Amino acid sequence: MRKVVLGLGISLDGYIARPNGGVDFLFMPKDYSMAPFFRTIDTAIMGRKTLDVALKMGGGSYSDSSLATYVFSRSKPPGKRNGLVFVNQSPTAFIRELRKRPGKNIWLMGGGELARDFLKADLVDEIYLGIVPVLLGRGIPLFPSPFPQREFKLLANKTFSRGMITLKYKRVRRGRRR
Repeated sequence: MRKVVLGLGISLDGYIARPNGGVDFLFMPKDYSMAPFFRTIDTAIMGRKTLDVALKMGGGSYSDSSLATYVFSRSKPPGKRNGLVFVNQSPTAFIRELRKRPGKNIWLMGGGELARDFLKADLVDEIYLGIVPVLLGRGIPLFPSPFPQREFKLLANKTFSRGMITLKYKRVRRGRRR
């Protein structure tokens, strides 16, 4: 079954962005590559606010033709536009349908509110974090409360230059599987 992988960079204090959405604190060490991760996915999911930040960073456009990209939004009408598919259904119904299609894993790339909705619905199968050694003090949290307790097992951890570490966790489920 296709796994949903929540994967993104965060500060030491758990923020995915500054209060204004800025991610200037994130960096990519020379000895780190996202290529192995990208080989495992063919689909990306993000929230509309995350798209807004990506559009701002990309000078008004977002395109990654290698990934089918879905944007969860309550304010934009559903449908395909500019290489993106806007969605306004529940995460559970959407993932149920997406998992029926053949393909690789599904990257849940942000933001915090969408991650919370996916965690509440118990749809996150793995978490892959790149933690940069900076304390922001405030910002947009990766895990805004509330959501039920979820247990994960550490699969891998690795240290890179400039103090960045990556952590990969697998969801521990007892009983039924979605």
